Amino acid sequence: MKKYTYTEKKDTRSGFGAGLYEAGQRNPNVVALCADLVGSLKMEAFIKDFPDRFVQVGIAEANMIGIAAGLTIGGKIPFTGTFANFSTGRVYDQIRQSVAYSNKNVKICASHAGLTLGEDGATHQILEDIGLMKMLPGMTVINTCDYNQTKAATLAIAEYEGPVYLRFGRPVVPIFTEADQKFEIGKAWMVNEGADVSIFATGHLVWEAIKAGEMLAEMGIDAEIINIHTIKPLDEAAVLASVAKTRCVVSAEEHNRIGGLGDSIAQLLMKHDPVPMEFVAVNDSFGESGKPDLLMKKYGLDDAHIVKAVQAVLQRK
Repeated sequence: MKKYTYTEKKDTRSGFGAGLYEAGQRNPNVVALCADLVGSLKMEAFIKDFPDRFVQVGIAEANMIGIAAGLTIGGKIPFTGTFANFSTGRVYDQIRQSVAYSNKNVKICASHAGLTLGEDGATHQILEDIGLMKMLPGMTVINTCDYNQTKAATLAIAEYEGPVYLRFGRPVVPIFTEADQKFEIGKAWMVNEGADVSIFATGHLVWEAIKAGEMLAEMGIDAEIINIHTIKPLDEAAVLASVAKTRCVVSAEEHNRIGGLGDSIAQLLMKHDPVPMEFVAVNDSFGESGKPDLLMKKYGLDDAHIVKAVQAVLQRK
């Protein structure tokens, strides 16, 4: 098992803030909109240096999406920012009609996704957003794993033509990817090559998969771990190449097991190469208020549950 270490922890939303600021420095057409959550989205640096390129919409998320769609007509590259629940569920009709249907170049950037929002509880802990967004034709869906990858993804989508949903989070997590990485939309990242089982992880679950891989190595199990940061378009070639070698799969995500990364992988395998598969995800339920780490453990989204899933799938191999 390849060894990954870290010296610092940061929230992925801060990676978005840093990426947005740098994207603004690079391209004067980059503009930002926020629905009264500037601090939570870490937009302060962008606003300070580019005040004329920022719109504070207030608590009017649907209006924010409409304004963003309109700005693209004049050649602007709008980044919208609010919580994932408000970025998707609250404004789904506006995204569908004003952004996806007309293929507008809007970057929908969503913080506080999943259970790790913590104490705000089930009403804010959206676990359906990946499914909602990946069902929209033409929508690119990205879910990053640490500060550096989130910053790199933010810069990459600024240069990409077309609607994007970028998902990130609130808690501080280890920074274990390279600071100068090149983020390739739609290209999976090989975390660790292995021969016994393929673990496809996304977002906060990538680090949990790395920890699980170390535990599995001590048991004599050689896990291949792949970071699927771009859920749509899925890197089908990377998935199929890994499965051809290992012949069994575990998917891991901070999302409902219905409609997320696991579903996309299962559809691909059903068509091309059916093999045993286990899902590490929230089991079709809402969340609840609590400490993020305790919620992740209760709902089965930690390294120990990934290990259990691997053991289960190996018995079916």
